[in-house]
Amino acid sequence: MPKSKKILAPGKLILSGEHSVVYGHPAIAMAINRYVTTVTTPQMAPHISFDLSDLSYQRRLSLSKLDSLKDRIKRKYQRFVSGDFKIRDVLQKPVELAQIAFSLFFEALNIKLTQGIKIHVRSDIPIGCGMGSSAATVLSVVHAIANHLKMDLTPEMFLRLGLEAENMQHGYSSGLDLRVSLYGGCLYVKDGQMSQRALPSMPMYLVNTGSPESTTGECVESAASFFKNTQIGDEFAAVTNAMDAALVADDMQAAMQAIHANHLLLVRINVVPKAVQDFVSEVREMGGAAKICGAGAIAGNAAGVVLVVTQDEAELAALCERHHYSLLPIAGEARGVHVI
Repeated sequence: MPKSKKILAPGKLILSGEHSVVYGHPAIAMAINRYVTTVTTPQMAPHISFDLSDLSYQRRLSLSKLDSLKDRIKRKYQRFVSGDFKIRDVLQKPVELAQIAFSLFFEALNIKLTQGIKIHVRSDIPIGCGMGSSAATVLSVVHAIANHLKMDLTPEMFLRLGLEAENMQHGYSSGLDLRVSLYGGCLYVKDGQMSQRALPSMPMYLVNTGSPESTTGECVESAASFFKNTQIGDEFAAVTNAMDAALVADDMQAAMQAIHANHLLLVRINVVPKAVQDFVSEVREMGGAAKICGAGAIAGNAAGVVLVVTQDEAELAALCERHHYSLLPIAGEARGVHVI
């Protein structure tokens, strides 16, 4: 039997525009060298086996069972849309994201299986920390199935399938995470249109403050009133465009100013816990700039990952140690979803 191919989908960082991108404002995001990896292998039994090693989950499901799961999740999502459910009630277990991605793929393309498939998913992207683990999971699984079945789908089809699955996780996905994971590199995105940018050359670090107590979907719900009732979206857009100009000019100081301005806007929409605000202030005192990179948090002290730009790695490491945060090594990833 030929060796199974690995499908890698990269995670992402939002450099500017989180939350506001949901309302049509621009954002800048980059792919990073952390991945969800999916391997598929055929099996004789007419079942779908899921092996999600990071979640310590192994289970074999029939197609009818998966179909029932898909229908149940879609009904719950419709109840979320109508206001009866919170978004965290739609997908109740992390494993269901890979399962709904699989099921939606088969539903959309009306595929009939003649044999079973084993799907092994592994990730080194922290879950719930604003690094695009959901989008990377969906794209890695869907690409792996398409590759397994020797189907040549367009990027637009992968994006459409991915968006439907990610909505089940986040409520109303902007599609930004999916686009970055699909195409790789650094992207300026507005109204669904993408412009490629060079990967930033400034010294960037990721600080993991821990998994938030609130979900991305809950943060998006909480922040919605700010964007619907005020002009803060225009302020986010101005900051994102300032960041874009700084990156194009390779102007680190201007980029740091934009990062701090973005941080202040995120504080105003109440998604940066006080403990993380204190950390960002200390980064600024040492001559750097920092901001959360995902949805943030509306409860607890942790807010996922924080992007830090600084020339002093040693001082940053000491600061992280004092706050009991972990420092993650990262680099930009020019490739989107790819096969190895």
